[in-house]
Amino acid sequence: MIQSMTGFGKHVIQLPNKKITVEIKSLNSKSIDLNARMPSNYREKELELRKIIANSLVRGKVDFSLYVELTGDETTSQVNEVAVKQYMNQLQNIATGDDLRLLEMALRFPDAMKTAKEDIDEVEYLEIKKALQGALVEINKFRSEEGSVLEKDFMDRITALQQLLTDVVAIDPERQATIRERLEKAVQDLKTDLDENRFEQELIYYLEKYDITEEKVRLANHLDYFSKTLRSKDSNGKKLGFISQEIGREINTIGSKANYAPMQQLVVQMKDELEKIKEQMLNVL
Repeated sequence: MIQSMTGFGKHVIQLPNKKITVEIKSLNSKSIDLNARMPSNYREKELELRKIIANSLVRGKVDFSLYVELTGDETTSQVNEVAVKQYMNQLQNIATGDDLRLLEMALRFPDAMKTAKEDIDEVEYLEIKKALQGALVEINKFRSEEGSVLEKDFMDRITALQQLLTDVVAIDPERQATIRERLEKAVQDLKTDLDENRFEQELIYYLEKYDITEEKVRLANHLDYFSKTLRSKDSNGKKLGFISQEIGREINTIGSKANYAPMQQLVVQMKDELEKIKEQMLNVL
């Protein structure tokens, strides 16, 4: 079953004094392209968290966000008393004002607040990883649901291509007869006496140039292979992309050899269906 690369997952865990929120969003990309946003004191764990995400999501442009909100009385920020007093003294030398006003101004300057660096608590980190796993479950569920929609669309279009190929096969004898008649009329218009055997040999040569038997067989095989790969256990967008390219080659060759308006019209419809498949294929994992 195929998966989409588009998805969103969110998981929240409430600790006694902190609320941990993990959000993951992904879009299509040729490889894994991960952007991580998290508080600075958690950066030492970033590589490990990135590895967990990459192993789960495999491909896609991924935005990972970790939010840690204090819900208790704890705080890691404190007033830098030394810096604030120095700012207030300097302000007093410049202008007059009451201490409360000077304090208000001093607190706006750099280094007025200082934050103590906390070591990551192992219990808390385990909870962060649980939140991450929960978000990954959600985004993979989202991707699978989107993949189901894509799979149905692909199957409908492959069925349409198979029907168009059946129509091509059905009108091919008529096409060959029309081409033969056209060549014979061209020779008659020249009003030239020709050796019948030589003419028949040349006619066979030109008809062979327009023969699409091999293309019809290969196209049918590629369409079947696409359907089989689509229903396989693993999602393999790259493989389906390669098969789509092969389908396109056979359709183009049939179009170049057709030399018959009704068949060329069928080829145009085939190209339209395949183009829509390729557009959606960009989003398949």
